[in-house]
This record gives sequence, structure tokens and C-alpha cells, in this order.
Amino acid sequence: MKQQKQETKEKESQSSSLVEKIQQLGQSTIPNAPDSNIHVLSIIGQVEGHVQLPPQNKTTKYEHLIPQIVAIEQNPKIEGLVVVLNTVGGDVEAGLALSEMISSLSKPTVSVVLGGGHSIGVPIAVSTDYSFIAPSATMTIHPIRLTGLVIGVPQTFEYIDKMQERVLQFVTSHSNIKEDKLKELMFEKGNLTRDIGTNVVGEDAVKYGLINEVGGISGAMSKLNELIEGKKDSQELIQ
Repeated sequence: MKQQKQETKEKESQSSSLVEKIQQLGQSTIPNAPDSNIHVLSIIGQVEGHVQLPPQNKTTKYEHLIPQIVAIEQNPKIEGLVVVLNTVGGDVEAGLALSEMISSLSKPTVSVVLGGGHSIGVPIAVSTDYSFIAPSATMTIHPIRLTGLVIGVPQTFEYIDKMQERVLQFVTSHSNIKEDKLKELMFEKGNLTRDIGTNVVGEDAVKYGLINEVGGISGAMSKLNELIEGKKDSQELIQ
């Protein structure tokens, strides 16, 4: 009886620990099965950066993702990364930081846009070695803005302009879209109601060269396994 009670307590403890990790997601350990060589990184809702958003907002905190990305790079058991995106965008600097970290990983990476990969979600989506978008998924491309107010200080305008240039350079250097086309989509009038920008759907994102292929999770997993095997083969040839 004592042994059974002890086992029950251990199971309850493990279960509560797992729930706590799911709620917090602030740990650097990889929450995958021991026999899995692929880690899935989910970016859902709004990318929360330096400013804490209201509790009713669905957010992904960038300070929770950074330790995971570092752990993926350090963990020899993890051979590849899948980034799953369904985001409305969010903090520009936080999104760019995540994009830079993902693009600098030495391991094969694949992204999947499901639902939406809007605003700063665009650089994150193209930061991987290969990208997929679901047929019904959308990506909103628009200029960086702070609020709807008129910018009265030249320095503020210059700061936003420089940040805009950083986003443009990152997206064009990590995808096949031309800078002129990206700017055209970004500053398009009439596509979005009472705003400028373009809402790009599935196949159009591939046509413009923003995303590599239309597909979902199964396609992403197959492609990632292909990239992992390709890396192993190249390393064996070098040796």
C-alpha cells in the first residue's frame, strides 16, 4: 500500500510539474520526447517584447523562446527545428531578435505558417532554411508604425525608418522576394481597409517568393528530415 501511495504521489508530482512548464514555458530544457530528434517551437498570438501586454491577449513571450533556441543549439540530441507560426505580429525588436537567432542556428530549420504570420511574423517565417504556408493562411505585410498619431519629431521618424530598413533587409536576404516587390506590397493602398499594406494568402506568398512552398505539418516534417539527412551525408563526406 505504501509503495502504491508513493508511486501515485510521484505521478501527481510529475503531472503538476508538466502543467507548470506548459503554463510558464520559461525553462531552457527541451520539452520533447526523449527519442525525438526534432524540436517544435510554437509562436502563437502576439509576440510580447519589452512591454507586458494585457492578460486577455494571447501572447508568446520572447524571453521564454530565447532560452529554448539556445538549448536547441547546445543539445546534441536535437538535430532539427520546426517553427510553427500563427501570430498577428508584435514587438518589432523582439521579433527581429528571434528571427536572427533562428537564422543563426547550425541545425536545419523549417517554418510553417498556419492561420497567419502577420507583420513581424514575416521575418520569423523566412528566418528558417525552408518555409511552408498553409493554403488558407495569410501574411499581412505593412510598414512599421507606433500609433495612428502624426510623428512630430524628425528623430522618431528616422528611428522608425531605420528599423523598417532592418526588416526589409532581413526578409529579402532570407527569402526569394525582390526588395522592390516587398516595398510595393508594403505600401499598397486600398488592399487593407483604411490602411496601407497587403494581405498575402497561401499560394500568393509562394508566387512572390516570400515562402518556399504551400503545405502543412507533414510537408514540413518530411522536408526537415530531408535536410537533416543531407547534413549528415555532407558531414560524412568531409570526414
